[in-house]
Amino acid sequence: MKFTNKHVENVNFQITCTTEEKIQSTLNPSERKYFAQKDVKFIRQDSRWLVKMPETSLAEPEALEWCRVTGSELVPELEKWTDGAIIINGPEKFVLALAEGIALGSYRFSRYLSKKPEVRLSQMILPEVTDQNIRYLTALTEAVYATRDLVNTPVMDMNASDLAGYSVQLGKKLNFSVEIFEKKKIEALKMGGLLGVNKGSIDPPTFTVLEYKPTNAVNDKPIVLVGKGVMFDTGGLSLKPTPGSMDSMKSDMSGAAAVLGVFHAVAALELPIFLAGLIPATDNRPGENALTPGDVITMYDGTTVEVLNTDAEGRLILADALAYAKKYEPVLVIDLATLTGAAVMAVSKHANVVMGTADEHTFHLLEKAGYAVYERCVRLPLWKEYKDMLKSQIADLKNIGGREAGAITAGKFLEHFTAYPWIHIDIAPTAFLEDNGNAYRGKGGTGTGVRLLVEFLKYWIDEYRN
Repeated sequence: MKFTNKHVENVNFQITCTTEEKIQSTLNPSERKYFAQKDVKFIRQDSRWLVKMPETSLAEPEALEWCRVTGSELVPELEKWTDGAIIINGPEKFVLALAEGIALGSYRFSRYLSKKPEVRLSQMILPEVTDQNIRYLTALTEAVYATRDLVNTPVMDMNASDLAGYSVQLGKKLNFSVEIFEKKKIEALKMGGLLGVNKGSIDPPTFTVLEYKPTNAVNDKPIVLVGKGVMFDTGGLSLKPTPGSMDSMKSDMSGAAAVLGVFHAVAALELPIFLAGLIPATDNRPGENALTPGDVITMYDGTTVEVLNTDAEGRLILADALAYAKKYEPVLVIDLATLTGAAVMAVSKHANVVMGTADEHTFHLLEKAGYAVYERCVRLPLWKEYKDMLKSQIADLKNIGGREAGAITAGKFLEHFTAYPWIHIDIAPTAFLEDNGNAYRGKGGTGTGVRLLVEFLKYWIDEYRN
């Protein structure tokens, strides 16, 4: 999808975002009656669409989300009637949100279709939008599309080595550094969590290190992003059932994909921030010499862990990466992971679950960013009592805490491996959606985390400057 604010000749289709009163004044009686219905947001008149602006009673984040959702609802109409380009007029903030909803709602994953769907809408002309916002919308849309592609690609074409190769190519394209640790280096580092989960697979693990450090970065020490890269999760010997569980587990690397998406957007926008990324990657299989319940593994930092459930594997590979992050002396570490079904049970598909040790102001910025882009965050506590649920009689920790507070005990396990300000974002509720009723988020990989963290980093840069 291309965006511009420049004049383009021979564009025959137009969207106007305006008040309901102004729209009503242009309609005939039958159109007026139809448009007066509560759920009707837009109406087509030949080659133009009139879109009502959101209600003035809505707070700005809700109003902008209303526009995004409306944009996604326009997509079938636009794909049917436009000839490739469309002009959108109206107040800038509403036009931007509407265009974002149209763009993200237009995403299709067609890699494996023998007959590719025709792309009717390929360009949006936004005359009232600044050059800066055009650039932002372009970078963000491209990054979310790329992230969704990674998540939607099955493991047969996207294993740990494939993801590492993609990372290298992205770094070359956008001018940030990428280093890949292969299995021998991972063994030398004694990353027992990553190696342990990989024991059941014939494909080797990788550990990808990303660094984006422009000369004008506002921070000397980096913010580190850590992404869970379980390329497919069978559950290991603690095998998952297939329907509604294992069948969508190509998405268990959504955290890793989101980290790459954030780097994609940040580098394309040339944001002045020192950012590092760590991606431990492997699939989790029941073959070879797979971990068995009751095994004890030694992590990168020397912690011993009793593995009582091999389906609680994401926290094992993240723990190695979080411990490795200490070498950066980071100002903040944020991990993203499709970590627990318990998070889904807590908030359904409407939010991400967050917790951590960062200060209140940092959490406030994250929650503000989540509200702004409508990737909302619900914070859970990390009280010391939850650590008791991870006590093992034969090792320093066990990798599960029981049926209760599953999302929290997973976070509490990760906290053990941190020694810096840290935020854990469990994106299991939102990263991969099974049905079509999700507006611009679509079905399948959503790209959750990219828009959230890019918005957060913008806020953080502004705060750090001041």
